[in-house]
Amino acid sequence: MGGRCSKFTLCWWQAHLKPTHLESSDLENGGAKERDSSPAFTEYSLEQLKAATGGFSADNIVSEHGEKAPNVVYKGRLDGDRWIAVKRFNRSAWPDTRQFLEEARSVGQLRNERLANLIGCCCEGNERVLVAEFMPNETLAKHLFHWETQPMKWAMRLRVASYLAQALEYCSSKGRALYHDLNAYRILFDQEGNPRLSCFGLMKNSRDGKSYSTNLAFTPPEYMRTGRITPESVVYSFGTLLLDLLSGKHIPPSHALDLIRGKNFLTVMDSCLEGHFSNDDGIELVRLASRCLQYEARERPNAKSLVTALTSLQKETEVPSYVLMGITNGTASSEQTLSLTPLGDACSRMDLTAIHEILEKVGYKDDEGVANELSFHMWTNQMQETLISKKRGDSAFRAKDFAAAIDCYTQFIDGGTMISPTVFARRCLSYLMSDVPQEALGDAMQAQVVSPEWPTAYYLQAAALFSLGMDNDAQETLKDGTNLEIRKNNKS
Repeated sequence: MGGRCSKFTLCWWQAHLKPTHLESSDLENGGAKERDSSPAFTEYSLEQLKAATGGFSADNIVSEHGEKAPNVVYKGRLDGDRWIAVKRFNRSAWPDTRQFLEEARSVGQLRNERLANLIGCCCEGNERVLVAEFMPNETLAKHLFHWETQPMKWAMRLRVASYLAQALEYCSSKGRALYHDLNAYRILFDQEGNPRLSCFGLMKNSRDGKSYSTNLAFTPPEYMRTGRITPESVVYSFGTLLLDLLSGKHIPPSHALDLIRGKNFLTVMDSCLEGHFSNDDGIELVRLASRCLQYEARERPNAKSLVTALTSLQKETEVPSYVLMGITNGTASSEQTLSLTPLGDACSRMDLTAIHEILEKVGYKDDEGVANELSFHMWTNQMQETLISKKRGDSAFRAKDFAAAIDCYTQFIDGGTMISPTVFARRCLSYLMSDVPQEALGDAMQAQVVSPEWPTAYYLQAAALFSLGMDNDAQETLKDGTNLEIRKNNKS
């Protein structure tokens, strides 16, 4: 825990602060704003990825991240800052180094908020590794077939279909219309509950298995004949996914089509949806699935027409995906909800007034144990002036004169005769009150350097990060502070 934040501290001091969002006006992306969570494609060393995944530890294996054995996907963390999904191929895959790198670099040029983007790779010796954005809220298969608390709502199922069609259209517009083994395990949910298409299926010509699963009932008929995947084959697979969304089950297309032809489409529908959708919408989605599942490939719609058809069906468009999904925004649904202390809660809500009251009430008791070795010369010549600066800072802090508090605490810190994590914490909050979050983050990190096991330093880092719009980092730091406080309380 301390190591993660120490790396984060070092990165902050080296780069000061990274931008939190990357604005994009690319009309081919549907005018969507791309997040800074999609960095430029990077070729990582194997050592970097070993460090990120704990040496490819079995504890970090992700059971459902759009992939199946033998190619294992690990959850990892780069530089203690960015969560990643790391797909490590078996040694017989991608024997041609040049082909692997060309494919990875090509897929790595794609950037779209409908994709779990490929952000890097590694090709050393026999190792072939792909690095993608990590999606914390599991797969469509989990939420559709194996749900625990609530079935997926009709409006969310329509959104999944629409976002997936947008992802396929974007890939097609970039010359990557082929997607291998499109299924409910390839659709992942990000921290905001939005569905994204795994980029791993865009890689082609690897020897990690056939383009489609061994279940022939779900395989496009032309692939059965030729063994080749085409853009129309991808649309066929999209049709099977529409059936999944309609039925809440993975039913063979032939069986579903028999029911549809017999005008028994309601028997296809998930019983959990009864009373929650109109017959017209249900019929329209069934009709669209039927078109995608046509035996003749040329009779199937293309991705662009799928987007058009599904856009008109969208419901509750103003409701965030995480609300429709019944998950917590910004955190993985599988993670336990944190039980926050009053200070942690105040920092999570950015309630600066409450933070001020808590820091004022606690005083300096958390400075106990901080070593301050001072020479007799320092005591006699500098200490009195330093203590006066601190006392004036405390009076200003109590009176909520935060500009004066900053000045006085700065004099104390610059004096260098004493080290006080509480002074850094108080100046941090004074900076937040003065709307100077970058300096506040620096002080919170410095408080952590002085007192590495002090939860308050982590909580204030989270508050500064929230203020800077770096919500992912803030949530993780908040969690670190809470876990540290739990450990501290258990020891006492």
